[in-house]
Amino acid sequence: MHECKNVIHKNVCIIVLGDLGRSPRMQYHALSFAKEGFTVDIIGYPGSIPLREIRENPCIHIYYLYPFPKIENKLSPLCYYVIKTIWQTFNLLWFLFSKKLSNYILVQNPPSIPTIPICWFYSIIVGSQFIIDWHNYAYTLMALNLKDDHLLVRFAKAIEMYFGSKANYNFCVSQTMKEDLQLKWKIIAEVLYDRPSNEFQPISLKEKHEFLLKLSKKYDTFKGLKENSTIFTECIKNEIKLSCKRPGFIISSTSWTEDEDFSILLNALQEYENAIVQNLYNLPNLICIITGKGPLKNFYTAIIKLKNWKHITIITPWLENEDYPKMLASADLGICLHISSSGLDLPMKVIDMFGCELPVCAYNFKCLSELVRHNENSMIFVNEKELAIQLISWFEDFPNNNTQYKLDKKFREELHKFQKNRWHGNWTSIVLPYFNQQFMAC
Repeated sequence: MHECKNVIHKNVCIIVLGDLGRSPRMQYHALSFAKEGFTVDIIGYPGSIPLREIRENPCIHIYYLYPFPKIENKLSPLCYYVIKTIWQTFNLLWFLFSKKLSNYILVQNPPSIPTIPICWFYSIIVGSQFIIDWHNYAYTLMALNLKDDHLLVRFAKAIEMYFGSKANYNFCVSQTMKEDLQLKWKIIAEVLYDRPSNEFQPISLKEKHEFLLKLSKKYDTFKGLKENSTIFTECIKNEIKLSCKRPGFIISSTSWTEDEDFSILLNALQEYENAIVQNLYNLPNLICIITGKGPLKNFYTAIIKLKNWKHITIITPWLENEDYPKMLASADLGICLHISSSGLDLPMKVIDMFGCELPVCAYNFKCLSELVRHNENSMIFVNEKELAIQLISWFEDFPNNNTQYKLDKKFREELHKFQKNRWHGNWTSIVLPYFNQQFMAC
């Protein structure tokens, strides 16, 4: 039961100029605000279904923006960008001023255009506090498709810097980003590390068995040889056990965008396949789950279909929000290919995996050490060769490799310490004091 306290000065509006259901950090913000007695308005785009707790919470109200018509093939890129920005500007202004006025406006960045200028304008007109949550730099994402010196990239950077400095307060996702914001743009930000929500937990062997049985009804790859068994688990005399001849189980989550090069994983898996075919190591078959959706999914799934692997199976399932944490908790190893356009943001998918105490192989970049410590809580790699070596080492003589067992145990013990600090507890110690201070000043 949620009690929504309609207290004056405690209304916050959260802006997500993207698919709301694929914006976990902003959804977690909303839930935390609601738990602390705020009424919350969220403005974002429809697409993926938001968390059930968001949909059912009477303190949280969702306003869906009108998606821009798909006419990019009929316009030049510059013309399309200008018209889309105008559309988004009026769309966002309409929703901001047509709903109840907000005392605080919390903006996800990126994207920065037109979000940051519009929200700054709104805050000036209504006298609300303007807060930015810096996830990355928008101009660096734009530069993935355009050159750094492209007119649009330079324009986006100038807008982001100028209006970003107008915020009353700022949060950011890493210490490295905090230092960069201050050094480059003289913006003072508070570090709010992502932390797993309570849904991301380890599960029991019984829960794992029941979840895999559920999956086996939809995906034959998970089916076992006997009734009430899966390819990973079996029930013997009413006791659930892991199959001693089970395959390895790896999982990766992706948004299928340019900041993740999936050819690295595919080439590493090819090395793994070759190692089995050539009898170089005693390796199990692998099942690789890749979750998520995005613009490059069709491109990579077409490549996957051309692979003639006999020992590796890749599945790209659609999962309910409630099933994703169970899938992570059921796997043996997670894979993260997030590169970061700026080198300053930390991958949320790794935080979710850590919440389930799942060790990870993560692609290394500038600030990753703030989250992943090589051979302490997980492993890092810099190319497909290193990833292939890590996969082969992890699964050699699986599941009877004592060295690997000890390393897995060591990682999970470290991750158990990490996942004790959950999102809301972290949020109440860093974010809530600022809002309480503002409330007391009113």
